[in-house]
Amino acid sequence: MTIKPVGNRLLVKPITAEEKTKSGIVLPDTIDKEKKTEGEILALGQGEDLAKLNLAIGQKIIFGKYAGDEIKKDHEEYKILNHEDVLAVIE
Repeated sequence: MTIKPVGNRLLVKPITAEEKTKSGIVLPDTIDKEKKTEGEILALGQGEDLAKLNLAIGQKIIFGKYAGDEIKKDHEEYKILNHEDVLAVIE
């Protein structure tokens, strides 16, 4: 089963960053302290407004903290965002 966003929506895989202490100890990601605000685009819809953003699969973006809808597939978390939820592209 493949997830294909429709209209002006895009499918994003949130990026989780490892947290380290000042001494270099990596903290486990057992508790999600804050919502993820960065992600990688996995699929794009065909909407006109989305096309104007010139986004591409594989790009990394920044989106609103509480934006989009969270979904799970095969024990992985994804977000479906509207084109208006995209705040910036990470280059």
